[in-house]
Amino acid sequence: MRRPLARALTGALGLLAAAAVPLATPVPAAADSVVVGGRPTRTADAPWVVALSSRARFGGARAGQFCGGAVVAPTKVLTAAHCLGSEVLGGEPWELPDFRVIAGRTALRGDGGREVRVTRTWVNPEYDPAAGSGDLAVVTLERALPASYVIDVATADDPALAPGTAADVYGWGDTTGDGTYARSLRAARVRVLPDATCERAYPGGLGVEYRRETMLCAGDPRGGRDACQGDSGGPLVARGRLIGLVSWGSGCGEADSPGVYTRVSEILRRRS
Repeated sequence: MRRPLARALTGALGLLAAAAVPLATPVPAAADSVVVGGRPTRTADAPWVVALSSRARFGGARAGQFCGGAVVAPTKVLTAAHCLGSEVLGGEPWELPDFRVIAGRTALRGDGGREVRVTRTWVNPEYDPAAGSGDLAVVTLERALPASYVIDVATADDPALAPGTAADVYGWGDTTGDGTYARSLRAARVRVLPDATCERAYPGGLGVEYRRETMLCAGDPRGGRDACQGDSGGPLVARGRLIGLVSWGSGCGEADSPGVYTRVSEILRRRS
């Protein structure tokens, strides 16, 4: 996840189906990252965490995983809008012959869980790829997942969004920031940070700019715990509720470079 500032993957064309080598150098927040400074966890403990997959596009080494997502209704998954961009997918989502969501599977190449075909996608019309603002998309599934997989989304005034709140970010991406990818789900404990922290870290200019209206700041000010390449679209959860989606950042787990997440509550409020 994370392109030069984001968290996805760039060299998707280098991920040949037969390749059993590490994934290509990642760029935007979409294809092969995992949580830096994290710990192993299980989908049994976080059933709402899912992987977006296309073996035809990304190969079978990691079951085609290229982004994460969160189940918010039996047939609806939230993910990052940039995960569905042509620079990641090589075309439109409906052109992928085997676009699936993998749910209930801790180890990507394991036999557990279920793989469900994606039938429709919706990208936030206010998404600004250049700025990374409004980075949210909805994936519709062919078959319903169990109701127990669904996580509640925090409202705009939820205390879970308050600075200082402990939160967990989940993913199958880069665990070190240097291309060491995990094949089993991991999570990292971070904290919601004041908007001013990300505004100082990402003031705009030649780079992207933090916008508190649609973005959420989280991480560890000392560094060491963060999302990374390939974690894009994965959930940030606090107090049992979804508060953000992995969107972008500078590096992975670096001090004074917090992670920037999609502020899910605000974008859904505008949509309703």
